[in-house]
Amino acid sequence: PEAEKLVTYDYYMNDPEIRRRSWLLRKDNQALAAQPNAAHFAVAELEKSGVPVRVITQNVDGLHQLAGMPARKVVELHGTARQVVCTRCHARGPMEDALARIDAGEADPACRDCGGILKSATVMFGERLDPVVLGEAAAITKACQVFIAVGSSLQVQPAAGLAGVAADHGARLIIVNAEPTPYDDRADEVIREPIGTALPELLRRLRD
Repeated sequence: PEAEKLVTYDYYMNDPEIRRRSWLLRKDNQALAAQPNAAHFAVAELEKSGVPVRVITQNVDGLHQLAGMPARKVVELHGTARQVVCTRCHARGPMEDALARIDAGEADPACRDCGGILKSATVMFGERLDPVVLGEAAAITKACQVFIAVGSSLQVQPAAGLAGVAADHGARLIIVNAEPTPYDDRADEVIREPIGTALPELLRRLRD
């Protein structure tokens, strides 16, 4: 499908027209307009209270950081839509700066450092997840005492497998999700309530 080409790495790299259309799509990206909810703020508050919290997320919206989580404590498995990255020199910059260049008339803004092709700092179809990021997520998971899986069907690998890794290494596994997951039978607790109310209450309980 044509829409899939806009987020497929090989098409993007080899076709300026695909890149032009991709940039127009990014201008209308609702993820960039999204705001943190009660669950995001609850996680940030728990971290501020002194509890050693780390976030591993498949989302690319950057809402945990907007809610107050330090960026160094958030592992973004699929990258972030709030930054761009050069495919040649790997320089990064704010997405809003690149979109401002689109508004100013550029169809396919190039890297200001080396002239390379810019893309969203998210993982496109045809790209591998960053092994360094995956390694960091695995290390955090193996070392944690409590692993809370929130709003995930736990069916897409490799992220889904982290729940099993946590359980294998002795962590208390808590799953907060509306639907059943393949890891429910390994969980110490399964919560089916809406995330916006269930997660803040769970974190208060754990903190107390």
